[in-house]
Amino acid sequence: MSSAENQSPSPAQHQKAWGGVFREPTDKRVELFSESISYDRRLADDDIDGSIAHARMLAQCGLVSVQEADTIAQVLEEIRGEIHAGRFEYTVSKEDIHLHIESALTARLGDTGRKIHTARSRNDQVATDLRLFCRRAIDRLDQGLADLQRAFLGFAEREQDLVIPAYTHLRRAQPVLAAHQLLAWCEKFGRDRDRLADCRRRTNVLPLGSGALAGSSLPIDRDRVRESLGFASVAANSLDGASDRDFACELAFVIALSMVHLSQWAEEWIIYSTQEFGFLKLPEGFCTGSSIMPQKINPDVLELVRGKSARTIGNVQALLVLLKGLPTAYNRDLQEDKETLFDSIDTLEASLGVAAPLVTGTSFDRDRITATIEKGHLDATSLMEALIAQGVPQRTAHEIVGRLVRLAMSRGVALADLSDQEFSGEYTGWNDALRGALGASRAVARMASFGSTAPAGVAEQIAGWRQRLGAAATP
Repeated sequence: MSSAENQSPSPAQHQKAWGGVFREPTDKRVELFSESISYDRRLADDDIDGSIAHARMLAQCGLVSVQEADTIAQVLEEIRGEIHAGRFEYTVSKEDIHLHIESALTARLGDTGRKIHTARSRNDQVATDLRLFCRRAIDRLDQGLADLQRAFLGFAEREQDLVIPAYTHLRRAQPVLAAHQLLAWCEKFGRDRDRLADCRRRTNVLPLGSGALAGSSLPIDRDRVRESLGFASVAANSLDGASDRDFACELAFVIALSMVHLSQWAEEWIIYSTQEFGFLKLPEGFCTGSSIMPQKINPDVLELVRGKSARTIGNVQALLVLLKGLPTAYNRDLQEDKETLFDSIDTLEASLGVAAPLVTGTSFDRDRITATIEKGHLDATSLMEALIAQGVPQRTAHEIVGRLVRLAMSRGVALADLSDQEFSGEYTGWNDALRGALGASRAVARMASFGSTAPAGVAEQIAGWRQRLGAAATP
């Protein structure tokens, strides 16, 4: 055995290598490679909250004194203040936020500070911190989605009487109320909020007390910590509790789907705001110009929302691939869960921050829409259903109206511009009631089924959303 091996490691070497078994300090290259403080410092509040709750529980169970727990809590709050004020020093030699905070605590309290890690591991500690972080993020994202729903609701209330063309295959299909289309986004984002709430339920489980993987032989009270931190339940299996990241994958997916919905909205509004469509007027404060073309007003915010959806979709895959090969219990691979999850949370939060005011500042070009609403024979389905109501079989009615549309197309006119004689040539039972089905506004007014664009139904939907969202009526 060499003389170097006979030497006792220094306290600094103990700290870097995490345990007296090591005889050599951590290689500087490993410190740089394995550090996570550059991004997991965002867990500082959650780590401090968890540590305070843990210290209080240790005091209740007689593992530290009440005075020691009070002192630990006080110093942790002082450290929190320094972090918020930007006075806290970070270094890669203390690889993560947990070691930074515990080292600062120990430096100020000595042995009292060293007691904070009693009956816990960094494994269950970081799992708890991440759940606390995600729980807060879910609440913020839910609020952002609700704000966006309110923006769409307000827009729908302002445009209750406007009839616009709706599209399938990006071809004119049937007329709908503009409010009906705007409320469709409330539905999509409402489902996103439902998924967030469901994800929050599975996130709201306390892993602290699972230890490294097997729990603790010390007389701890996990339910006391659960109550202090506001968790709904306690992880029932210590092996699973310290390593479960299902909630992170689920949150990443919910975020990705929310971003897909935002991307669909952005795509539609980019198209609707083109000169070729001319349906929407976007607020100039949410557009940009060109470096070379002075006339350009580009929908860059919408394009960026559409583009940013890609990274959240990729983050879901990254998390799933990260987990797919891991055996039971904690593995260091799990350190890699945070950057992707943080990025997804930040991306959706930023996108929601610009989406709601953009919607609020957008308006329809009513004159342009009204001038072109009868183009595309949007009332064809309305006429077909009127024929069905008079006893004509659906397939037969479809064929009759198809031939009438072809006739109108050949003449370059709307269906309503055809004469009674021309209608009678295709259907001998032609009458004034059938003519009442023609025209975009009449087609909308005739709608009757639940969930349709019927004006009365849309008004009820607006009232329902106003009640659900706690939104005041738009003047």
